[in-house]
Amino acid sequence: MGRITARRPVVRLRGEHRVERPDTLVVEEPLELRVDGKALAVTMRTPGHDVELAHGFLLTEGVIASGADIAAARYCDGVDDEGANTYNVLDVTLADGVAPPETGVERNFYTTSSCGVCGKGSLDAIRLRTKHSPASDAVVVTSEILFGLPDTLRAAQKVFDATGGLHAAALFTAEGEMLVLREDVGRHNAVDKVVGWAVTNDRIPARGSVLMVSGRASFELAQKAVMAGIPILAAVSAPSSLAVDLAAESGLTVIGFLRGRSMNIYSRTDRVEVSDDGVDQ
Repeated sequence: MGRITARRPVVRLRGEHRVERPDTLVVEEPLELRVDGKALAVTMRTPGHDVELAHGFLLTEGVIASGADIAAARYCDGVDDEGANTYNVLDVTLADGVAPPETGVERNFYTTSSCGVCGKGSLDAIRLRTKHSPASDAVVVTSEILFGLPDTLRAAQKVFDATGGLHAAALFTAEGEMLVLREDVGRHNAVDKVVGWAVTNDRIPARGSVLMVSGRASFELAQKAVMAGIPILAAVSAPSSLAVDLAAESGLTVIGFLRGRSMNIYSRTDRVEVSDDGVDQ
């Protein structure tokens, strides 16, 4: 799995039984994102799909509206002690006529893998205006399709199987077909990689789709869905109050506690078609 995982020694205790052995851990490294040569953000991420991560981040931050707004993306500068490229600095060149990021987008210190909004210039910069509102999306998904998404997501988490330490996000069609899955040590990075895949495959706005995440539905993940024009965000855990408020304002369907044959639908319930025996009481 290359730089995605690493081996480290561990002492494993099971009762009185002690074993020393190597363990497989997920790799976490910084990625510095530059736009037109200017540093914009540094995030801790699992290496891999970095170009997608950059595309997704820039779209969900309102810097770009589509893949056509990016002219090029290339690794640069960062080298290790032996002079080899670390692939931890990525410079994105915007297309002619695309405005550079506003000051409020800049993140001037390291963001952790668990907090994608840390380092924002102001709270106002968090609430972005989308060019791909999901409000008018008339997609309808059956409860049976939704019940099957967590198992499909979990079965496709290959790196999680090896490390137990990754979040996952996947984009599904309304018929339950998984279009893309990405894993990352940061939940917001996993979503950015999925959105970046949609950007680079000319699927923005991502109409008629479902974004499934392995953890909770935070405000930032709801915002990313809205910015990408994704109409439905589903999570195996709880949403936050702010995520639900944003969903109500923007026309996003938020589903939480999607486990087994039960779920909570917090907004735009009209998008979920429920059969008579489809939901546990």
